[in-house]
Parts: sequence; C-alpha cells; structure tokens
Amino acid sequence: MSASRRAFLGLAAGTTAALATGSSAALGLAPAHAMPPGARSPGGTARLTNLDHLRFLLDEVPLPELEHHRTYDQGSLGLAPWTYADFDGETFTRVGGGSLDPATGHWTQGAYNVDDIARAAVVFLRDWQTSGDPRSREAAVGTLRTLAYLQNDSGPDAGRVVLWQQSDGTLNPSAEPVELPDPSDSAESYWLARAVWAFGEGYAVFAGSGVEFVAFAGFLRDRLHLALTALGEESLARVGDLVRSDSVELPDWLIAGGADATAEAVLGLAAANEADPDDAVVADALRAYAEGIARMGTGTDVWPFGAVLPWTGSLGFWHGWGAATPEALARAGAVLGRPDLVEVAVADAGSFTPLLLATGGPVNAWAPTPAEAQIAYGVHGRAAAALAVSEATGGPGLAEVAALAAGWFFGANPAGEPVYDPATGVTVDGIEPDGRINRNSGAESTIHALLTMLLLDERPEVAAIARSMTGIESTHGVSMVEAEAATLSAGCVVELPDSGAWTGEGNLSGGAYVSVPAGEWVEFELDLPGDAELHPIVWQRAEEAGHGQWEIVDGPVLGSTPAGGLGAAGLTEAPGALRPLPLERPLPAGRMRVRCTSTGDLRLDGVLMRPVVASAVYRTETGEAALYVNASDRTLLTEALADGSGRTFTVRGAQRGQARAGRRVRIAGGGFATTR
Repeated sequence: MSASRRAFLGLAAGTTAALATGSSAALGLAPAHAMPPGARSPGGTARLTNLDHLRFLLDEVPLPELEHHRTYDQGSLGLAPWTYADFDGETFTRVGGGSLDPATGHWTQGAYNVDDIARAAVVFLRDWQTSGDPRSREAAVGTLRTLAYLQNDSGPDAGRVVLWQQSDGTLNPSAEPVELPDPSDSAESYWLARAVWAFGEGYAVFAGSGVEFVAFAGFLRDRLHLALTALGEESLARVGDLVRSDSVELPDWLIAGGADATAEAVLGLAAANEADPDDAVVADALRAYAEGIARMGTGTDVWPFGAVLPWTGSLGFWHGWGAATPEALARAGAVLGRPDLVEVAVADAGSFTPLLLATGGPVNAWAPTPAEAQIAYGVHGRAAAALAVSEATGGPGLAEVAALAAGWFFGANPAGEPVYDPATGVTVDGIEPDGRINRNSGAESTIHALLTMLLLDERPEVAAIARSMTGIESTHGVSMVEAEAATLSAGCVVELPDSGAWTGEGNLSGGAYVSVPAGEWVEFELDLPGDAELHPIVWQRAEEAGHGQWEIVDGPVLGSTPAGGLGAAGLTEAPGALRPLPLERPLPAGRMRVRCTSTGDLRLDGVLMRPVVASAVYRTETGEAALYVNASDRTLLTEALADGSGRTFTVRGAQRGQARAGRRVRIAGGGFATTR
C-alpha cells in the first residue's frame, strides 16, 4: 500500500498497543520478557533499532472462524498494526484508512491492511533473529497468524488475500476508494506479493529455530505454497510470455504487472529457498520471477540510467516506493548462483542510486522528471539495495553509498534535521521538496525505517557514517528546463491538456508541453558549469510524426529524437510514451543556445540534463563529505568539493585507488568516488 498523505482526521483510538498472549502458549513457549535496557549492536554501540512505536501501533484483533478464513491456533487473538498514526504536536493517535462510521466502528478502508501486517512481521522476525528479544518473536507469531487469516485457505480464491480488516476482525474486501482488484482477493495483487515475502521469511526463520517451532514453520510453508498455487493461475502461468508496452516487449509474468511487487515476493522466496533448496515449487517461482524483474533493467547511458523500471505500464516512470528490485535481484542472484541477475542490480545500485543522491535524494518518483516528496520507504530501498549488491559483489564502495542514503534519517534530507528518533522509534511520514515535514508516523514509514535500522545495526561501520551526517550542503545532478520556458518560434503552441499533467504513463512537467509543427523550432538558453548529457523529454506519438533535430546554435549538431513511430500502445493506458531520449553528442560547459527544429509533429515537454560529473556535498559531525558520480566511460579528474581523503570505485563498488590527487578528485569511468 502506498504511503499516500491523508487529511488529519482527529479521531480517537487507543493510546497503547496490547501484545498477544495466546499465540505463545499455542507454541509452548515461555512468556515474553523485555530486553534488558542498553541493548548493543554487534559493534558494541547502542542499537539504532527501537520497536517502541511499532509496538504502539500494534493492536489485538479477533480472528473469528469464517468459511475460507482460518489460521494457526484458530480462536486466539491475532496482532496487526494500525495503518496510520496522526500527530497533534504532542501525542500520536492511531487511525485507520478513510473515514470512520461511529455507529459501526468501521473505516471505509479498514483499521489494518495486509501490506503493513506482512511487512511488520518481517521487522519482528529480523529483530528477533538479531536481538533475541522474545517480544519480537511474540509479535512475529501474532502478525503472521493474522496474515494467514486474511488469506483464503480454500474456495475459488484460495491463496489470495483480503487487503483490509476492521478492528473488530471484520474483513473488508471492497474498500472505499476502490482498490484493484476488487474484491481485493479476486486476483493476484501487490498485497499477495507482500504476503509471500512474510510467509517466506517466516518459514525460513522458524524452520531454523528449534523443534518447538516445527509445526508453525510447516504451517507457514503450506501458506507460502498456497499463495504460489494462486500465482500459478495467473502470472506464473505466463512465464516466458511477453507483452507490448508501446514499442518495447516486456515480461508478462510479473505480479500485477509490477517488478516492484514481484521483488518483494522474491525477497521471501529467496529466504525460503535458502532454508530449503530442495523445495522445487519455491525454487522455480524464485527463478522465474527474478528473471522477469531482470528484464526490466535499463542501460546506464539511457534514462533512468541503470534503474530497474517498476511497472510494465510505462517506459517513462520510475518510483522509489516499493523499489526493492535491485535488492531482490542481488539476493536471488546469490541464492541461485546467477551473476547475470546481480549485474542488473549493480547498474541500479551503483549507477542510478549515486545519481539519485546527487539529484537531491530519494524522491518518490522520476516520472520522468525527478519530483515529489521523500519517504522512508524509498530511502530503505536505496540503502538495502546497495548493501545487498555490496554483499553479492564484495564491493565496499556500495556500502558507502548505502550509508549516504541512510543518512537521510539523521539529517541529510531537504529538512536538514533528523527524521528518525532512536529513543522512540518514531519516523516521520515524509518530507516535501521544500523541506516541510509530515510529522505523522504511520505503519509504512515506521516499518521501512526499522528495516533500515536493522541493516545498520548489523554493520556498525556503515551506521557510523550514516549517523554522522547532519545535512546537505549542495547537490548537482539531473535538472530540467521546461519547453514552455524556452524561446518559441511563431508556429509553436503551448498545450495544457484537459486531463492535466498525467498522461496515463507519466507527468508532464508544469502540466504542459509545446506542440512544434514541421519547420518550427524551440530554443533553450543554457549555462552549464560542466559537461552534460542532454536528454530531450518527448511525448512520442504512436504514429510516425517526423523528428526533432538538435544542434547548438552556431555549433555542432547534437543528434535527433523521434516525434512518433511507437506503434500500438499494447497494455499501456494511452498511445505514445513520455520519456527522455538520448542524443549522440554531449554538451560542453558554458553558455550556449540549443535549438530543436521539428520535421513533423513534435510534442516537447522539455530537456533533462545529466552532468557528466554529478555531485553531492554533505555536512557531517566532523566536517564535510562529498560524493562524485561519473557518467562517462573514462576516468575523469574533477575539482574536490570537500577536504579530506577519499576513494574511487567502479560501478560494482570495487575500489580503484585513492580519489584525491592534490585539489582534484579522480573518478573511475562509470563509477563514483567519495571524500570525507
């Protein structure tokens, strides 16, 4: 479920969360006791992971036996986190999704949802494994039992899951506003993918935790197989089939068409496969889904510069929420012994993520222009991917990238202040581009912050870098100039579509584009501090429509971009595609006029510029640190932006010597460097 911002409802809910007691008795476990205070990480420092706020969000939920809905130890209460926690300046109030009917106590969506229940279970599982805290074991059992209850255990929709649940245990398969699929257990979905994640990790953890957990582990394995049986009727039945997305053939066997959804399922499948390599059902699904995700990878020299596309429905849309694709590919590649899968993850973690950081940080979306808020979900994805790829390749540089990404929680963000509190476990719900903070702290943000903290606690050297970061001094990354702000010839027309900025596959910057008929031109005044690649953002037509011819006025020709010719839309919502297209020649540093002349019927949104050397400078507790990103395939020297020593790395994170050469920094071709 997305971390959409909601209006503050001001509705009262309980102020404390109860923990289940029945689940431990069913497993024959001793009652849970709190961890002693002052718990330490493996490096001997105080743990960053604090589950207090997540435990506050947890509540007991009745699980009455229904046709098609039963669970382990039927009759005992389950556990689920409330979806949102609204902050009034002093206290948090737990609320559900949508509006509340006071007569029934039901929300138009629900109090709890499968996405958060599944991901909370993963947090508790991982915390129990690393800290030994029996409270986390209890919570893992309770949330996994609730998750299993929301899954149909029989009937025509067996294996699929209902998304929403009310606080009295009532299931809500058709929420308002409508979720697709509707009813939510009528087809495969993002929430089914996340259930696979939790069942897979749950099985792996409990199967390796002693004889007292054998029965529960077997139950989770059965529910994982039940989910895979349901997926076998849809996406897994199409393995090898391709679907047309405008001009490109993409895999038709991703869950709900999403590499993002499929990636979260792959995390659970990889864990289960590692625990039991002989389970052919899991191994086959893992292999098929990982190969499908890998086909969504992109080249590092074209937009989005190595990132894995999240959705078959658009060639020009990348988003940060749910972007577990590189982490999933790295883990699947390691488990399956498939270096080809790891290489796709390398491009995302080692090329795109450093550029993303240099462009201002982990924004929600490049659609195709970088924009929107920044949230913990997206930050966790960047840090987790860099660490997973670092482990798969042995490249230490990617661990530094992970530390820079995770620094967002401690002040390296647009607000310039910490947004995760290790003393309480509270994480803000997001930061707007202008630095405004949404101080609510719902389940999704809390969960993904804690998943990041668990990773940092296992790696004290990475945590030390992340915790030392206090702000962002400057960034120099991808930028955009809108076509309607350029100089237009007399025949050009600024168009504002009635449908608004959304084209069905991406967002027009500023909600407008320029229509450039044959013989007309658009001229951009640019002043570049360094060499850059120019990527015109064209809303290509399905039919042939000529080209845009690009040149520097009184200078060389840069290349051309097609105005159309994509052909049938295929599965996409609208004909044509809005995306940045590469030119043959880069732009030199300095002031210049760049002209585009149309030979047909060009729709131009603007120009996106990628510096050959992108950079970010961070404030730290001991001075400044800098990141340098090289878009070219040759080693470059650039002016140092921060004092101190540093290292240069390949895209795989392998060190290629010291970065500093006097007052200049050496950056490996296609790689990055850091100084601090």
